[in-house]
Parts: sequence; C-alpha cells; structure tokens
Amino acid sequence: MNRTGVFGGSFNPIHNGHIALARQILKEGGLDEIWFVVSPHNPLKSAGSLADDTYRLSLVRAALEGENSLVASDYEFHMPRPSYMYDTLTSMQRDYPDREFVLIIGGDNWKMFHRWYRWEDILRKFRIIIYPRQGADIDISSLPSNVCLVETELYNISSTEIRNKISLGEDISSLVPEAVAKLIKV
Repeated sequence: MNRTGVFGGSFNPIHNGHIALARQILKEGGLDEIWFVVSPHNPLKSAGSLADDTYRLSLVRAALEGENSLVASDYEFHMPRPSYMYDTLTSMQRDYPDREFVLIIGGDNWKMFHRWYRWEDILRKFRIIIYPRQGADIDISSLPSNVCLVETELYNISSTEIRNKISLGEDISSLVPEAVAKLIKV
C-alpha cells in the first residue's frame, strides 16, 4: 500500500522551506509520496490576504516540477468550503483505497490540534507526522501511538515574510524556487 503524506496549507506562496521540509519528511517518515494539498481557505485563518486559489496552485505546481514523490494537489478545491482536514482525509481514503494517508503537521498545529474539526476522529483513523516548529516544543512521551515527531531542520522562512518582501519590491529569489520567482511579479 502506498503511504501518502498529506501536507495541507495555503502555500501563500510556497517557498524553499516547504520543499526542503517535505523532502526530509518523505525520507524520515517512510512515505512514498507527499501531496501538497493547497487549501482554498483554512477555517482557522483569515482569508483576507489569501492569493487566488488557482494562482497558488500554479505556484505549487511550478515549484514541484521535477521533484520526485512531491505532488501538487487541488483536491480540496472540489470539496465544500471551508475545508476541514477530517473531511479531506476521509474523502481521500474513500477515493484512493490503495493508499494509506498520513497527515503532516507542524508542532505549532499539534499544540492547537484540539481546536481542529473532528480532531479526535482524525487521531482515531489516521497516522500523523509532526515536524518541529520554533517555539512549539513537543513532549514525545505524551504522543499517541499513531503520532510521531520527525527530526527535521527548522526553516526560518515564512510566506508572510515573502509577501512583505514582494509588497516592498524586494528580491525573493533566495526564498522561493526559481520557477516560482519567475511567476511572482515583484
């Protein structure tokens, strides 16, 4: 059975940290693929500064061009909004019965996981891989048996920082893949 990581997010925009992190999780988490599931709208975030869905998806596709086992996904575009990860995972499991879907989240999201829609059902039905985030220490002894923390580097890049640089007309070429820098007009 194919073990597929589900790396959801707004990717507003996708950056080098996302890709480097996914490469590490692919290896450390024993996954066959990671799907970058571009979210139309995260229910826990404001939609105000969110770029157009199809534009963000096109950036993710450009960024992952030629990446083995990293796949851009518009799966949530075809689901009711707002999109909840429980619904996404359950729907994926139904549509792709030959895959085991594994949720990938940052330590910051794990700290507030109890606020997620049907979080207990996610824990009951799916494996979860947590990656470290600055300021979100995880006590591995408290993790349920189907949840693991993978040791990855901390990437000090944020989409907010990139959007700020874009608005100021500053160079972002060191923060995003070349294909993304070409598509973003500074």
